[in-house]
Amino acid sequence: MRFAPDLWSVIIGGSSGFGLATAMKMAAHGMNLCIVHRDRKGAMRRIEPFFDELKSKGVKVITFNVDGLSDEGRTKVLDSLAAEIGEAGKVRMLLHSVAFGNLKLLAPLKVGDQQQKAREKIAEKLGLPPEDVSRVLQESFENGEPRLHPIVDPPQYNNRQFLEAGDFARTVQAMGYNILEWVTDIFDRNLFDADARVLSLTSEGNSISWRGYAAISAAKAVLESVARSMAVEFAPYGIRSNVIQAGVTDTPALQAIPGSDRIKAQAILRNPFGRLTTPEDIANVIFLLCQDEAAWINGALICADGGERIA
Repeated sequence: MRFAPDLWSVIIGGSSGFGLATAMKMAAHGMNLCIVHRDRKGAMRRIEPFFDELKSKGVKVITFNVDGLSDEGRTKVLDSLAAEIGEAGKVRMLLHSVAFGNLKLLAPLKVGDQQQKAREKIAEKLGLPPEDVSRVLQESFENGEPRLHPIVDPPQYNNRQFLEAGDFARTVQAMGYNILEWVTDIFDRNLFDADARVLSLTSEGNSISWRGYAAISAAKAVLESVARSMAVEFAPYGIRSNVIQAGVTDTPALQAIPGSDRIKAQAILRNPFGRLTTPEDIANVIFLLCQDEAAWINGALICADGGERIA
């Protein structure tokens, strides 16, 4: 299936992870792309080949390395987009895939010695030095044995800096309601297609606690609430709004979370398919939600995790 040649996707956060995978999927099916990202010059050596690949698929691709969270950045992007697409072009899909959140703790982590005691018992049974057992177990865990995560040392956290009001405010703006700012500006410019899709991403951290995730968890709650409200208030204008709850995925955003290797290990053990979610899994779901046949899906939180949440 190929999209009409005058349709566009706007992807906020499209240089890696879910955003880039979605760009690849949509381009493969004829969707023109407006990609917004925020990366340093050094990272562009890695990113530019992906953008070149997108352009090779026969679609129009415009990219902006700007602060998509600012009014100035958003205005610059939409001014250029409006000039590029002209009167005939329309935005079929807006994906908000921004990973900009504070990962500080709420309180100092009090570390116990349960893991050390467990390793000492294993060493005693084996008749080996405890330090040798600890080293082998840690190496095995780091080399991909998720079942060992309960007995290796816990991850390191910063016990000197903690979340403050400003940290929450910046995170909630970036990952909570910035999507509404984009939707409102695109709507006011009359750039949305008559059957448009607004999509955003949440995680299991919306309902369970991961250390260091409190500000992002709060932002996800805001995001989901805003998405539901958009689903109701923009529906008369043909705009559908849905949220995708992705399973644990090994993206740069996840890797930034302290203890992400433990989160991944737990997810692999829980998932009925015995693997992590991939960005391509989510891109496929986003593609499906952009089909004409998905027009009646609105205001939904769609879990795309292979059954991880129920296991």
